Amino acid sequence: MSIFNYMFKSAMIMSVIIALFSCEGNYKNIQKMNLKDEEPVAVGKTINLKFTDSGKITVNLIAPLLRDYSNFKFPYREFPKGIILYFWDEDEKNTVSSDYAVEYKSTGLVDLRGNVIITTSDSTVINAKQLYWDQVNKWIFTNQSYQIKFADGSYNDGSQFDSNQEFTTFLSRKNQGVQLIDKNETINGQ
Repeated sequence: MSIFNYMFKSAMIMSVIIALFSCEGNYKNIQKMNLKDEEPVAVGKTINLKFTDSGKITVNLIAPLLRDYSNFKFPYREFPKGIILYFWDEDEKNTVSSDYAVEYKSTGLVDLRGNVIITTSDSTVINAKQLYWDQVNKWIFTNQSYQIKFADGSYNDGSQFDSNQEFTTFLSRKNQGVQLIDKNETINGQ
């Protein structure tokens, strides 16, 4: 074998290796080129996700359609046909539903819109046009009108509220409502 053939074969092998590594490095770019502008990276239909902790289901997410835009600079997941979420805390079940939802991955903020209904385990029902849920700070808020109906029949209509997700700290603005008070209960032992 001549030195020329040896150098030629070596150069060919190096070219093939370089080409293979170049393809590997550009694989993500090729994937992006295959996506049309403004298209989701994934679409899911008839979603039924269950999240568990220590073998117990803690959250069940049900949605007819999911669009995953995690390929965007500001990634998010969209539920354009609505969402139903069931939350279990101990043995208590809470439900959240809306006509539309979007979850922003980098901030942990969930935007629920249209016929937002939260039903707590004690039968309290919150209706709103729009609610935001800050998953990081465990905080729920809205600047839209809302109504809360409590299990005892009392209710509160308002235009804005902030609350922790357990509703133990609840701040309402511009509200009116009816509270039922049991006359037989005593205040401060009197």
